[in-house]
Amino acid sequence: MLRIKIPAFESFDEAKNEFVYSMEASIQLEHSLVSLSKWESKWQKPFLTRDEKTTEESIDYIRCMTVTQNVNPIVYSGITSENIREVTEYIESPMTATKFKKESKTFNKEVITAEIIYYWMITLNIPFECQKWHLNRLLTLINVCNIKNQPQKKMGQHELMHRNASLNAARRQALNTRG
Repeated sequence: MLRIKIPAFESFDEAKNEFVYSMEASIQLEHSLVSLSKWESKWQKPFLTRDEKTTEESIDYIRCMTVTQNVNPIVYSGITSENIREVTEYIESPMTATKFKKESKTFNKEVITAEIIYYWMITLNIPFECQKWHLNRLLTLINVCNIKNQPQKKMGQHELMHRNASLNAARRQALNTRG
């Protein structure tokens, strides 16, 4: 969970033709499947793409990530570039000690949406409480489940010959024979 402080600010609302004031606010954020789902249902496009998000979309994702209750919507207008940097670092953090080889961490080339992640959770029997985990941690769990559920790879001929030679050498030494 991330806590950010949004400073007090003053701005002019051209629609209402009046000044708007906001006090300093502290909000808690959680980058989770729940927040991803909220954002995608509003914007009706996938969040987990390399496409650049508009400022409005980025600030709205922060709104979707907010777990603090009863936040005045005006507060989001005061989000600073420093706040966005903090949120970006938090979103990109792995939130786990598990590391993968480069080739292991690839999902299919399909576009990943909230529904795809929910499908993976259902298929892998991951409890729905995990939808509130940091999204990177949840994706790591999904990846671990996929790797552990794969059948063990067969040895190549070179590996098999090397293993057999090692076993034969160990047996010759243990039995004190030459062949």
